[in-house]
Amino acid sequence: MSRNDRSSGSRGDRSSGKTYGGRQGGGERTKSHSRGNAPVNRNEKDPKNMFRGNAPLKKKQGGAGKSEGIRLNKYIANSGVCSRRDADIYIAAGNVTVNGKVVTEMGHRVQISDEVKFDGRRINPEKPEYVLLNKPKGFYVTGSLEKKNRTVMDLIANASKSKLSPVGKLDTQATGLLLFTNDGTLAKNLASPKNGIRQIYHLELDKDLAYDDLQKIKEGVTLEDGTVKVTDVSYVENQPKREVGLEIKSTKPHIVQRIFKSLGYEIVKLDRVVYGGLTKKDLARGHWRVLSRQEVINLSNL
Repeated sequence: MSRNDRSSGSRGDRSSGKTYGGRQGGGERTKSHSRGNAPVNRNEKDPKNMFRGNAPLKKKQGGAGKSEGIRLNKYIANSGVCSRRDADIYIAAGNVTVNGKVVTEMGHRVQISDEVKFDGRRINPEKPEYVLLNKPKGFYVTGSLEKKNRTVMDLIANASKSKLSPVGKLDTQATGLLLFTNDGTLAKNLASPKNGIRQIYHLELDKDLAYDDLQKIKEGVTLEDGTVKVTDVSYVENQPKREVGLEIKSTKPHIVQRIFKSLGYEIVKLDRVVYGGLTKKDLARGHWRVLSRQEVINLSNL
């Protein structure tokens, strides 16, 4: 057989419509499936059909909801608890809950907003961040119905790429320390009334505080939801008696205003100068700073 005959034989006899094995030769084959020779099955009826190399892209099955979010094992791994492989083991063993329900399904997806707990402890896939703001007067904490009104989120917009939330509340006209974090566990502990947190306020009343009323506050003021105990209350040294310093642990809404209103006083100015051991030192009004590692540890131990 001549070289031309061997060459034509290896490529197949096109005139007869038969195809012969190129590498092994001799065997009659009707289709070639060797790598690189697979035919591209283009669907001329579907112009939108896209291909990656010679293989068609697979379309995602199911609704959009199933493809959103993050895989649960990755969520756990990102939180620093364990590796993704180990996370699968813990998930199968029932150690993980999502929004209060045990999840053992592999590949389950969750949202960042979901409450995921590992062995009963809430975890966060984002790096925990903590920002302290010295809030100015006139900024809303929880938002405003009018778009023109500014909120405290405008003041910390450049503090982090993560979604931070304020811990507790501070009235719009109040000033002082306000903590922001994406650490849900710490935020919940600090905002819990049964735990309480040390806070010191410098406030100015619409009139001088009578000494008898000062003593009533020290002994405890009874409000509609119970008696409120303060740690300490006193006149501000070398200032008019309408300026008062108050230390309290209660985190009930508007608690300071309610105490003085029950005794016939209105608060003109309210400034939170200490929050859980954090102070306004070197933090100008309207400015923020990131907490140090030691400050975070101190807050976690409250």
